Amino acid sequence: MFENKGIFDLSRRGMLRGSMVLAGAGLASAVTTGSASGATPPPGFVHGVASGDPLPDRVIIWTRVTPTPDATPGSAVGPVVPVTWQVATDPGFASVVRSGTATAGPDTDHTVKIDVTGLRPATGYFYRFAAVGQMSPAGRTRTAPATDSDLGRLRFGVVSCSNWEAGYFTSYRHLAERDDLDAVLHLGDYIYEYGRGEYGARGGSVRLHDPAHEIVTLADYRIRHAQYKTDPDLLALHAKVPFIATWDDHESADNSYDGGAENHDPATEGDWGARKAASTRAYFEWMPVRINGTGPGAALYRRFRFGSLAELSMLDLRTYRDEQPTAGAGWRRVDSPDRTITGRAQMDWLTGGIVTASAQWKIVGNPVMIAPCVFPPLDNRTMGAITDMIGVPDAGIPYNTDQWDGYTADRRRLFDAITANNVRNTVFLTGDIHTSWACDLPVDAANYPAAGTVGTEFVVPSVTSPNIDDMLKVPPRTVTVAAEEAFKVVNRHVRYVELDSHGYGVFEVNRQGVQMDWFYVSDPTDLRGTVRHGVSYRVADGTQQAHPAAAPLDPAGYRPGTGA
Repeated sequence: MFENKGIFDLSRRGMLRGSMVLAGAGLASAVTTGSASGATPPPGFVHGVASGDPLPDRVIIWTRVTPTPDATPGSAVGPVVPVTWQVATDPGFASVVRSGTATAGPDTDHTVKIDVTGLRPATGYFYRFAAVGQMSPAGRTRTAPATDSDLGRLRFGVVSCSNWEAGYFTSYRHLAERDDLDAVLHLGDYIYEYGRGEYGARGGSVRLHDPAHEIVTLADYRIRHAQYKTDPDLLALHAKVPFIATWDDHESADNSYDGGAENHDPATEGDWGARKAASTRAYFEWMPVRINGTGPGAALYRRFRFGSLAELSMLDLRTYRDEQPTAGAGWRRVDSPDRTITGRAQMDWLTGGIVTASAQWKIVGNPVMIAPCVFPPLDNRTMGAITDMIGVPDAGIPYNTDQWDGYTADRRRLFDAITANNVRNTVFLTGDIHTSWACDLPVDAANYPAAGTVGTEFVVPSVTSPNIDDMLKVPPRTVTVAAEEAFKVVNRHVRYVELDSHGYGVFEVNRQGVQMDWFYVSDPTDLRGTVRHGVSYRVADGTQQAHPAAAPLDPAGYRPGTGA
């Protein structure tokens, strides 16, 4: 165990020498553009620090070291250097409780990820790293409560779909300004794979991707992850709150599945397996996530327990899924019992966890929307002949087969398990579609609400990625309003839908119910964009239905870790 001495008692000479060497590479300037907040990290730690995956006795801490000017992300060059880390209970690091030394080298793109064990439950900690004569910024993190604790409350930030070229990460800035979050749930599309100018804001790219081309190789993915981690608003949020993250498709390629992706051309981009392996390796290097298992079968889906209050299952809905069905004749395939979005092992893990969970609330981190959304839902008993004749799926024509709507047999397996075991209080938190939704999850959409519900779903909008008004290039809240109302008429279990705004969610779990607050940014292309509260929905304990909440959660009314 370190005292507050040694390598952390850096000499002024060593600090200046390291700073001058690295400043020559232009690294310090990389983080000064495109932000309205945050201090610039020292050049040896230009990508900041992060933590994630809190358990009662452990949490992951992360950083990336730049030891020499040529050791840039993706370069596969640079020396192997020792990196010392400390975890303390105070911001001045007078009470260091865990410490150690690791190495950073080209094999891991000079990233360092430590699974710090032996910590106390429900405890706030500070952490930092030292290498190449420099000290990293200090980060703040928190362990989960004990699994048997009588926790009264939890609060999470919820985000998805942060596209560098489409805008500034204003949502991250406003989340970092809050002091009431136990963790941030990132539900996918943390990075985007596109080349420059291919997927920006409606008026063009606000800032440009590196590398300039679409990312395909390991070096490409490393460079892109590194670029995102120079955004000061993301740096600030990572340094303040632990993340619990999963991926969707853009961490590899758009509309990916087990054997390929819509945005992958083998003729020009090579073997899909190699590309997927490269994206996976870079993600595991650059993200503070804990892998479930070891070896080739290691998985990203994993589970977190927060006392007796909540259990959180984070899904991977890209690695094991079958290819998405296409329109026309492909619609017939969405009902096939042989098709899967989760893979069989993950489905068994998910259903087994939900039906046996002793926690009051079963929360699912769900990368793509699970609520049925169709035009229109058809009743099999009266429309069977039409369904058979024209090939419309039993549940109606899905508008997006990349979601669970393209894999209705898996959804039915999950819903049947929930109903057969009389499971209450299941809530899905979802990203992916760049828009905001509050939905009941119907046993039978054509017979809602009479047939009952299996749970609820809250979908958060994109941080920046284009949504409906951006794609149509119309003013917000104009043509989309009528479409929203028409959609709810056809899909009666959809309680709220907003197709235009960008932003984030704040989600609270307590003994009486759960609530999602939606917050919308004024303009993601404005460096100093503001934020407003949009709407709030609540699910009372045992009801399985979402209803408007009277007011948003009070940021000053909850202190993380207290459960009160």
